Amino acid sequence: MRVGILGGTFDPVHIGHLVLAEQARTALALDCVLFVPAGDPWRKGRPLMTPGAVRLDMLRLATAGNEGFGIADIELRRPGPTYTADTLETLAAERLDDEFWFIVGADALADLPNWHEPERIVRHATLAVAPRDASSPLAPALPGIEARIERVPMPRIDVASSDIRARIAAGRSIRYLVPDAVREHIERHGLYRAGAPAKA
Repeated sequence: MRVGILGGTFDPVHIGHLVLAEQARTALALDCVLFVPAGDPWRKGRPLMTPGAVRLDMLRLATAGNEGFGIADIELRRPGPTYTADTLETLAAERLDDEFWFIVGADALADLPNWHEPERIVRHATLAVAPRDASSPLAPALPGIEARIERVPMPRIDVASSDIRARIAAGRSIRYLVPDAVREHIERHGLYRAGAPAKA
């Protein structure tokens, strides 16, 4: 199978994540895209991340109904800091007949030299990169990986999970920024409200 991997904290998952996954799936003729929610991301600076079980529930709601989407909770089950290189290596060992594309934005591609053991990432997956606009060049970031990069056409959607959390805390609407089922889940459980603790 041709499998896309889209990692992130998904705190919360939003339409930008879903559009990117679908664009990669269709552009690269992928059989499926696996969303991989981060457990304890080693570079994430925000200490009060919503518990993994809550983020996983929101992902399940967001991806329901799309047979081309799946979820791998591999990083949530792993203790300690999580690294993309380890995740891809584990998936490659578990899914011997699959070929992988790791889906990222152009900013992540440029930052790749600062990731943990990036050579292991490109060893196990082709980089499926969504540029900020159609004419933007894709700099390889690491020498010799040009053949491991494929462009994913992506409409520009300036939505960020941090902005959604800020909107909720300020009492502003997030309708159409997240799927309705995710918005209803957030409202029902009081997630991201100012002063509200994250619920497991």
